[in-house]
This record gives sequence, C-alpha cells and structure tokens, in this order.
Amino acid sequence: MKKHRFAALVAAAVLCVSALTACSQSSGQTSSPSSSEPAQTEAPTDLLTQIQERGEIVVAMEGTWAPWTYHDEDDQLVGYDVEVAQNIAQRLGVEARFAEGEWDGLLAGLDSGRYDIMVNGVDIDEARSEKYDFSIPYAYNRTAVIVSGDNDSIQSMEDLNGKSTANTLNSTYANVAESYGAEVTGVDDFIQTIELLNSGRIDATLNAEVSYYDYMAQHPDANVKIACIDPQSTQVAIPMRKGEESAALVAAINDALAEMAGDGTLTELSMKYFGTDISKDQ
Repeated sequence: MKKHRFAALVAAAVLCVSALTACSQSSGQTSSPSSSEPAQTEAPTDLLTQIQERGEIVVAMEGTWAPWTYHDEDDQLVGYDVEVAQNIAQRLGVEARFAEGEWDGLLAGLDSGRYDIMVNGVDIDEARSEKYDFSIPYAYNRTAVIVSGDNDSIQSMEDLNGKSTANTLNSTYANVAESYGAEVTGVDDFIQTIELLNSGRIDATLNAEVSYYDYMAQHPDANVKIACIDPQSTQVAIPMRKGEESAALVAAINDALAEMAGDGTLTELSMKYFGTDISKDQ
C-alpha cells in the first residue's frame, strides 16, 4: 500500500515539474518579438524628404507687398513670389501651402520650423547669410529712395544722413537707410510708409524700385517721387534653415530655379508682374 502511495507521489511531482517547464517555455515565447511585426524606423531628418512625404511645402510670405505677394480684388493671394513658389512646388512634385504674416514673424517661423522656406523678395546680405542657407538668386532688386513730390533735399544716398525714414524693421531697406545715417521708424508694410510720407512725419522711405512703379500704377495721383536709386542692385533669393537638414532642399530648389530661368518662366512672370525682367541683373 505504501509503495503504491509513494509511486503516486513521484508521478505527481514529475507532472508538476513538466507543467512548470512548459509554462516557462510558453512565457518565453510570448515575450519575444514577433518576426512578422514591422521594424520601427526613425522620422527622416532630411527636410526635402519630409516635404515630399507630406506632399506639401509650407511657404512663408507677407501677402501685403504688391506686386511680390498681395491679395487681388477677389482676396486671392497672388503675385510674383506666389507664382515662383507654386512653380518650385510643382517641380518638386508637391503642393505649395502659403502662410502669411509680418516680416519678423515669418523669419521666426522659419527658425522654429513652422515654415519650410520664405519667398518674399528676400535680399541676400551678410547677416542673413550667416543665419540661413540661400538658394541661387531668382530676381535682382534696385533700392529706390522715395520722397514726397515737393522734397528736393535728398539727391543721393548720402543725403539720407540725419533724415527720418520708415521701413519694416530688419528689412534690407531699413538696414540700407541706417547704413547711410538715417533714423528708421518701424512699420508693418509699404502702404504705411507712404501714409507717413504723405503726412510729413518722415522724410523718405526706401523700397524696391519696381514696387514704387507698381504703387504709382495703382495711385497715379500720389504726390511721391523717386529721389535717387542705390547704384548697387541686390540679389533676391529663398532663405532656408541653415544646416545639413536643408542641403538636399537647397539643391532641389536651385535646380528648379535654374530650370525656370532656362525655360523662360522667370522672365514671363517678371514681365507679368513688373513690366520688366527682374530675373536678370540689368
């Protein structure tokens, strides 16, 4: 009798050990990753790849500076820079999504990554070149000093010394005015500068020569004139965040702009919006 009981106990122990072994093996199989699960991949750091994967490029511009970027009678965003950006997007195989705002806010948004590029008649200068990577130039600007019609006190750029001007702060025009000794008042857009000029609160304002002619075409009775023009033209290009992440995007945009110059697109757009070819350095 005792022998039978002992045998039963041994058999039960063997069954228990077998069960524990099976449980351990089963647990080990559950914790191991399945070979059928997809491997996790990191998000691409290359900006061009990100743009192409999302299918759109976010373009920053003011939307208040005719004929570069402005709203027409139907409140549609139009202008030279709008169509330049749309053409670039098309050649990259994506859509252009526009984000409008004030100049300093656009640059801040570019810095933070809210915008991919800024297409807004941005001149290349030393300070910006240290902070941003630029495309090749797609336009050339001549800076005009604009005064009221009866103001003959400014005949040259040097005459700006001690005069009061108004421009968007940190813009090329504000920097040029300051470099000649003018005191610059900050404003939001070109229309405000003309209002200050007409009211006699400033002596002059600086802006693109072509923007002056566009304004006069819309306001032929305006009592303003060009006092002088900076003999040195500036290069207009597209700024992007500086660094390796933008390298492929800079190259792709350069290719697109070179194609647009070669097939006549930039010349056609220049004639459409400015009545002259600003895509070439005259």
